[in-house]
Amino acid sequence: MNLVEEETDPKKDHINEIILSDDVQRAIEQVLQSSDPLDQPDFNPTDYINQLFPNEQSLSNIDEVIAKMECDISLIDDNIRSVVRGQVNTGENGRVALKEAQQSITQLFSLITDIKSRAEKTEDMVKEITRDIKQLDSAKNNLTYAITTLNHLHMLVGGVENLKRLSERRQYGEVLNPLQAIIEVNQHFQQYSEISQIQTLSAQVQQIQSELATQITDDFKNFFSPTSHSNANRMTLTQLKDACQVASVLDKPVKKNILKWFINLQLQEYVQLFHENQDIAWLDKIDKRYAWVKRHLLDFEEKFGTVFPTDWEVSERITVQFCTVTREELSKIIARRRTEIDVKLLLFAIQKTANFEQLLDKRFNGTTLVEATSEEVRQERGSFNNLIGSCFKPYLDIYTDSIDRDLTALIEQFAQQNQQMVVPKEINPGIIPNCADLFVFYKKCMVQCMQLSNEKPMYDLVLLFKRYLREYAIKVLEARIPKPQPPNSTTSSISSSMSLLTKDFQNLSTAAGQVIHNFLKEGETPRFSSEDMRKICYILATAEYCLETVQQLEDKLKEKIDKQYIAKVDLSDEKDVYHRIISNCIQLLVHDLDAACEQSLLLMTKIAWHSISNVGDQSGFVNQIITNLKQTVPVIRDNLANSRKYYTQFCHKFVNSFIPKYINTLYRLRPTSSGSSSASGSAALVASASSSSISEGANSASTGGNILGCEQLLLDTHSLKTVLMDLPSIGSQVQRKPPASYTKVVVKGMAKAEMIIKVVMQPVHPASLYIEQYLKLMPESNVVEFHKILEMKNVRKIEQQQLVEAYKRACPQLQQQQHQQTTVSSSVSAGTLGAGGGENSGNAQQTSEAPSGGSSTQSQQIAAAAAAISGAGSSIMALGDSLMDKGRIKKIENLIKNRLPN
Repeated sequence: MNLVEEETDPKKDHINEIILSDDVQRAIEQVLQSSDPLDQPDFNPTDYINQLFPNEQSLSNIDEVIAKMECDISLIDDNIRSVVRGQVNTGENGRVALKEAQQSITQLFSLITDIKSRAEKTEDMVKEITRDIKQLDSAKNNLTYAITTLNHLHMLVGGVENLKRLSERRQYGEVLNPLQAIIEVNQHFQQYSEISQIQTLSAQVQQIQSELATQITDDFKNFFSPTSHSNANRMTLTQLKDACQVASVLDKPVKKNILKWFINLQLQEYVQLFHENQDIAWLDKIDKRYAWVKRHLLDFEEKFGTVFPTDWEVSERITVQFCTVTREELSKIIARRRTEIDVKLLLFAIQKTANFEQLLDKRFNGTTLVEATSEEVRQERGSFNNLIGSCFKPYLDIYTDSIDRDLTALIEQFAQQNQQMVVPKEINPGIIPNCADLFVFYKKCMVQCMQLSNEKPMYDLVLLFKRYLREYAIKVLEARIPKPQPPNSTTSSISSSMSLLTKDFQNLSTAAGQVIHNFLKEGETPRFSSEDMRKICYILATAEYCLETVQQLEDKLKEKIDKQYIAKVDLSDEKDVYHRIISNCIQLLVHDLDAACEQSLLLMTKIAWHSISNVGDQSGFVNQIITNLKQTVPVIRDNLANSRKYYTQFCHKFVNSFIPKYINTLYRLRPTSSGSSSASGSAALVASASSSSISEGANSASTGGNILGCEQLLLDTHSLKTVLMDLPSIGSQVQRKPPASYTKVVVKGMAKAEMIIKVVMQPVHPASLYIEQYLKLMPESNVVEFHKILEMKNVRKIEQQQLVEAYKRACPQLQQQQHQQTTVSSSVSAGTLGAGGGENSGNAQQTSEAPSGGSSTQSQQIAAAAAAISGAGSSIMALGDSLMDKGRIKKIENLIKNRLPN
């Protein structure tokens, strides 16, 4: 406890607290650095005293502390006194310093005023001195300007007379320099145009220029005119060259008119020679046009190349005009004779034109193209590309129509070739060769069209590509997908078997077994041969290649086509077509393997599971399934070696289809017997058909409390699970770990099958314990599955209802679905009673639970036919010796035939 309590009464605190700002406090700390607590800004006396005297024992040295404090106070008082005494004279010293500063400022102001007055006097003196110099300088400038103007006037007056004389003599070489000078001087005197003499001189200059322009133009026409044969008045090449220089100095229209006349003169022969009525003007001789202009340019440059100035670009101007005239003439002649154009002629003309335009681009720099008056020419500034070829663009539909016809013929050729499709014998045969041929043709067309145009013709080509990609998929790939051949008539085969049965009643059991064997054999779903499966894989690999190539084709088309058409290039529909073909091929392979396994599952339902006396090796149906898998899957895997992802899809789809069918088949079995219920009809029939008497079959089917069938089923299910886990690598020397997603599907599906068998093995009494075990083993089950499992256990109907009610009570979440579950349960019960119980009940469930599709319809027919034969066989055995009557035998045959499916 502190010895000194902090007083909070404000009346007892007579010390005025001084509060300093943070900036002042930091400045004090920087100047007076101290670690003494008394110097801290947040000093608290109470805390300080409690720090000095933390307890009563520390009060023993209080005198020493007081003495030290008094010493410090005395020292501080001395310091304060010295500071106060030092500040006594501070005010007087400040006043003296201020007065001295004011006096200094007054003296400085007087000095500045004096300097300013002296500067003004000096400036006036300088102005007085330089006044005469400025007048002299201004007089000099005026005199210089007057002399220059007089000189220009002299040049103008003398030059006009000189130009008249030189122009009359056609001495253009001597006219050039004076003319340039006079034109410049005349421009100088335009500011004095109000003076009459100047106006007269200026008019004379304009007249001289006009006369020179007319004279030079006439001289050009006289020199180059083919009708002029007199050499007396013709100019020499040197004079003509000087005349060109003079024309360059004159107004621009002079040069322009001379060039226009001269270029038209040069092309006059071309226009007449290649007139649209001439045979040489047609497209098949278009190369002769370009050969003519090449020869003409060479001849012109050899004769007159040095006459015209380089900056006139006369050769290029002739070429540009040639291209313009050629484009117009070709447009007219093509429009008039369009029906005579075929694609070979069109491509020939376009190719020759493109080659010529490329040659022009290399020869000329294209500077005169900017001056062209045609809007089409201006669009291609600096390049001769399409300067002539643009006339062919409106007729490129001839090219696309030709590609359309070629593709039609190509697809028909491919379709004919594929009618005799032979898959290469080697493993992984690759793709159909004509598929690569199709895309090579596509590439050729795309490159060729790029040389013609990347606008609408290219887009039309895209539409053709889309159309024939679909036709190739339909006519070549889908049309060659093998289809299983339908089996022979079931009725005729069974009729022959029944005839065998009526002829040989001495061995009745053998005959009945033969009837069932023939029926099962004829009821098999048609399957693909090994060659057919290889064809399906062949087509699948081809469709995959097409799918990948179509994507690359789409990207390349978007890269090459004009920007305004990029958004319209979309091959997604075509890619969907090939996706559909791939999916269809995979589904056919899955369906084929499913069909093979369905026969084994049907054999599984014919085994008398409740009468099995010992658990041995895996059952025969498992061996059949494994055999079918080993025969089929390696063929598919080898032929899809380069399509690994689609092989994985095949495995996924197969197990997703097979495992539910296997579980549905389990629901149809009766692997246990309760002693009070009889064996199923079909099992009894099979057992009786293989025994020597009806009584032996009945005895073998009436054993009670047997769960060895469940143990055998559990063993078989585990074997199937092992096989399905290794399905992707079955029959292969290289073992690969299956994908995790595939393993998950197999483990989940087969685990459910194992749980169903384990639940069937459990005794139903006591009911509470059975339901508890059921919920542990099958937590995601429902009432329908629970009812099916009770059917597997051959539980009586009354007990089934009681167990179902107990199951519902144990699962409160099912109470909301009670109405629906009751409806389903009633439907199942009605179907069971209508079928007559036993194996007929199992057949009814098979019919109702079979999956949709072609295989389910056939399974229903097989089940119905098996039930009919089962009933017929029972009737035959009950009749005994009385069946020897032939008339009654015929009635039985008719009865059996009526029960067979149509």
